[in-house]
Amino acid sequence: MTTQQHDIPASVDPVKLDRLAEVAVKVGLQLEAGQDLFLTAPVAALPLVRRIAEHAYRAGAGLVTPLISDEQVTLARYRYGRDQSFDRAAGWLYDGVAKAFSANTARLAIVGDNPMLLSGEDPAKVARANKANSLAYQPALEKIVGFDINWNIVAYPSAAWAAQVFPGEDEAVAVTRLADAIFAASRVDNADPVAAWTAHNAALRKRTQWLNGQRFHALHFTGPGTDLTVGLADGHEWQGGASTARNGITCNPNIPTEEVFTTPHARRVDGQVSSTKPLSYQGTLIDQIAVRFEAGRIVEAKAARGEAVLNKVLDTDEGARGLGEVALVPHSSPISKSGLLFFNTLFDENAACHIALGQCYSKCFVDGARLTPGQIAAQGGNKSLIHIDWMIGSGEIDIDGVHSDGRRVPVFRTGEWA
Repeated sequence: MTTQQHDIPASVDPVKLDRLAEVAVKVGLQLEAGQDLFLTAPVAALPLVRRIAEHAYRAGAGLVTPLISDEQVTLARYRYGRDQSFDRAAGWLYDGVAKAFSANTARLAIVGDNPMLLSGEDPAKVARANKANSLAYQPALEKIVGFDINWNIVAYPSAAWAAQVFPGEDEAVAVTRLADAIFAASRVDNADPVAAWTAHNAALRKRTQWLNGQRFHALHFTGPGTDLTVGLADGHEWQGGASTARNGITCNPNIPTEEVFTTPHARRVDGQVSSTKPLSYQGTLIDQIAVRFEAGRIVEAKAARGEAVLNKVLDTDEGARGLGEVALVPHSSPISKSGLLFFNTLFDENAACHIALGQCYSKCFVDGARLTPGQIAAQGGNKSLIHIDWMIGSGEIDIDGVHSDGRRVPVFRTGEWA
């Protein structure tokens, strides 16, 4: 057993973990020779961090700089930190990250923290800390949402996360099951995952090409508790799978991904919609969400569970009650068929059609890289400190594309592409 294999829990297949690291570098980032990489991860994910660093340097990376977080350190802040500290963030750090992104440093995030870590902490402090972090991170985040650089998110099966997805299971069994689910969804459970991603990206591209050819004015969603018209931004463009960043590098920002998505018009969303899966947000499970839109804004919001947290999110800023993304995912997607609730948006959003509150992506506009923030806003793009996806799709949802002349084209029927 090599030193690198020795640090992997026995519950995690070392071959598949190494493939995931390779896919993160070669597919997720398409890291260029000489390009620096900034990487964030929980301490539990160190086995994957080490493999990603190895693959990155083999691909010719300049410097790989990891930033590691720890759940116990995070909890210590909430339990013992001074009250005033929850309105502050490490601005100096985020300023440095923004500077790195301006210098064409690639970005990679590994998720794997316990999704319910903060469930027992004061929700007001959680909300304050999130807002402070969002404000401080804004200069760096603009480089991400503007798709200035190649970036990617992948996942690691930590024991704390596995315990939430598979409650009651022995820890080793739970980690094995979560690892297998991550590897399958990330397409690394076969001998040539890079080729598998090439084929998957081609399939998603066919969907985006058809939607972009239609030039719909709006999408109309109907189903149980849902009668929602989502106007689409002027000059919107559908994206999915691999996309080319402003720095010219084609990357896959999310691994896994099953969605095609675009930008709604911030002032042309009307009707009611109900969630079809729970939303795990900062330690709170928000379930059975039901909202009503008028002229692009949520004017009424309810939830059977987590309603107070939902309303705090909606009050984050002016754009938090508007939509920044609408995404189409068939009910038969592999993640949906797994039947699992991952408590993590990277996976759960790829089980169903979804919408996102808050910030839009400039890349979801024709020639978005050339548009100014003012032009994006004029074309219907939403601006906010948040971007939170929640699921509205199921096997009972129908979607029509609506042209500007009122003509309708079936897009989804009973949760599948029409």
